[in-house]
Amino acid sequence: MSDGTRVLADETDGVVHVGLIRSVLKSQYHAGLAMLRQTIELCPEELWFDAAPRNSFWQVAYHALFFTHLYLMPREEDFVPWEGHVGEVQNPDGIAGPPDPDSPLPVTAPPYSRAQALAYLQHLDGMIDDVVDSLDLASADSGFYWYKVPKLEHQLINVRHLNHHMAQLADRLTAAGVEGVRWVGARRPG
Repeated sequence: MSDGTRVLADETDGVVHVGLIRSVLKSQYHAGLAMLRQTIELCPEELWFDAAPRNSFWQVAYHALFFTHLYLMPREEDFVPWEGHVGEVQNPDGIAGPPDPDSPLPVTAPPYSRAQALAYLQHLDGMIDDVVDSLDLASADSGFYWYKVPKLEHQLINVRHLNHHMAQLADRLTAAGVEGVRWVGARRPG
């Protein structure tokens, strides 16, 4: 069967077409990234690098992009970092964890600029459709040993994670007196 006619069945023999699930996932990834783009574009320069919160705006934005990218992949070993990624650090996602005193690597990368974050977002947005089309959404395995959930559920977790951090950043903007992050409910081509 083609992906358009392949089905997933639930315990009550209900049927959901995988093509519909893929379309919804793509739409919600694109919508979440569109809203994250707004937060990045609206963020004042002083807030982008503000170290007063535990994690700067740039760190949360990069973390959201990094994990959206990683968990979009079929498996951990399929992940190829974005070309602007600084990998020689203890915490490649931008959020500083406890430092490893035995590591010669810096805890995080130097701050990514707004332009770098937007370039990464554009790169990620451009790969969504092809990658979602390639996923085995019926797999009982997420592709990541630390996530013991089926692949479809893992994709929903990934979309929720993206939106969680987008909302954190939108809230920071509102607290700083910056309004204007518009709701994007769906994003479909055409």
